[in-house]
Amino acid sequence: MSTREEFRPLFHPTRIAVIGASTTSVSGGNRFIRNLKNFGYAGAIVPIHPKAEEIEGLRAYPSLADVPGEIDYAYVAVAAANAPGVVRNSGGKVRFAQVMSSGFSEVVGGGDLEADLVAAAREVGTRVIGPNCLGTYSPEARLTFTDKTTSEPGSIGVVCQSGGLGIDIIKRGQNRGLRYSGLVTIGNASDLGASELIEYFLEDDKTRTIGLYLESTREGRRLFDVLRRANARKPVVLLKGGRTSQGQRAAASHTGALAGSHSAWEALCRQTGTVLTDTLDEFLDVLMAMQCMDLRPSATSRVVLFGNGGGTSVLGTDAFDRAGFSVGAFADGTLAKLEALGLPAGSSIANPIDVPAGALQQNEGRVAENIISTIAASGAADAVIIHVNMTVILGFRHVDMLGNIIQAALRVRAEHGPGMHIVLVLK
Repeated sequence: MSTREEFRPLFHPTRIAVIGASTTSVSGGNRFIRNLKNFGYAGAIVPIHPKAEEIEGLRAYPSLADVPGEIDYAYVAVAAANAPGVVRNSGGKVRFAQVMSSGFSEVVGGGDLEADLVAAAREVGTRVIGPNCLGTYSPEARLTFTDKTTSEPGSIGVVCQSGGLGIDIIKRGQNRGLRYSGLVTIGNASDLGASELIEYFLEDDKTRTIGLYLESTREGRRLFDVLRRANARKPVVLLKGGRTSQGQRAAASHTGALAGSHSAWEALCRQTGTVLTDTLDEFLDVLMAMQCMDLRPSATSRVVLFGNGGGTSVLGTDAFDRAGFSVGAFADGTLAKLEALGLPAGSSIANPIDVPAGALQQNEGRVAENIISTIAASGAADAVIIHVNMTVILGFRHVDMLGNIIQAALRVRAEHGPGMHIVLVLK
């Protein structure tokens, strides 16, 4: 069985069991059921309750073993001490059990209980996600563990060790325009770790970029090997929690594992081509760049900078050079075509290209379009980075300079196709 088929019940479940919903109050299980209904989940939802015949308008069963047929995905939201028994007594019906409960290896004395949970899962052939996590998000399957999420599927697959941060990644990301093929929170990762989920996203045709938030790993060598294979296929972006001594202490109390050496994680990223980010905003920004430009590892190396600020161009050139990109001089033929545009005094047509802001307002932004089109036609660049000084641009109130530049870039893209990336940076 391929990894994609193995994990299909997790990302496209046809039957979901919910353990921990209440008849007298609104528990985590009840909220999960309501979120599924509101999100438009079309499969069967099966509440498990020892006494109730119905929960949230759905027929309930006393135990997982009493449910007729197989269960793709079980949402387990009971006290930690009860979780191993729920899994052990499932009758081998459950493919994936996501255990929300806390109180395992992330707390003093909880390691034995977590080991028992894993042992119970192995006895009945169930894979455990977590414990100490929040859920799985799969927009295409209308599966969600939180509210106010978009059902529009996308190309970003995420493995997140923190449940709360998983919600932030979904909601803050979707507000920026990110769309996800799936997101899984893995908590303590006692059984199912990041490596297997990365392998799934590598095989998934709809996932083009993989995002990771990790605080620790129990599978260092396997993770290294998987990320090294990913480098030749899909870009991977890592936000690493616990990179300082105090952060490591916080990570140990959060997911119950040592965060590991910061230098070791940096070395892993250098050797596997993984993009290491420092903050959530940076993580989301890089994922957005990957989504918008459909980047592939090592596919972009030649960069042209174009904007209305010489100092910014110089600093940008330094940054791209440090990152291993080439901001090279134009060939004579390309220079001649740029000279023929008759740019105003004060312009520089070397790479970087620097044009006074006033010139960019002329002819509905056609100056910018002529420059970008000339570069695109020349084949001199894999990417054009347009940097715009907003303080200056917004001073021209009689014309929509920013809109003109955006429209110019879109027209060039339509004319020349997607072979050259165009990036707009506002400063």
